[in-house]
Amino acid sequence: MSAPIIGSKPLWLFDGVCNLCSGSVRAVLAIDRKGIMRFTPIQSDYGRALAIAHGIDPEHPASFLYLDGGRALEKSAAILALLRRLGAPWSWLAAVVGLARKAWLDAGYDWLAANRYRLMGKRTTCMVPTPAQRARFVLEPPAT
Repeated sequence: MSAPIIGSKPLWLFDGVCNLCSGSVRAVLAIDRKGIMRFTPIQSDYGRALAIAHGIDPEHPASFLYLDGGRALEKSAAILALLRRLGAPWSWLAAVVGLARKAWLDAGYDWLAANRYRLMGKRTTCMVPTPAQRARFVLEPPAT
């Protein structure tokens, strides 16, 4: 698969076997009642192609990827953009957290990413969305 085409809606590339990552996706699914956010696990063919196209090792991902408005963001920049996209009160949280130095935020992100399996555990298979959530998961590139 060549470099994938990104659709118009925000897309979150996440580690589907990471309990922290899957839990974060479930939280956003509950918060995002407008259904704006889309998700793809890095373990899917599409997720793997996205990761590779953006310099992320799909076998050992050190960051999630957030794609929105033609931008591909990682680490703290991705988290802050995702929170802003969710609207109030999450955008306010992003504004406050965003006051910290990016280097500090990314250092905290890197530590958590490096220790996520040890702290929160790892699944043997990817999370499976409910039938109601399934439409929000993208497993192949959008048709052009």
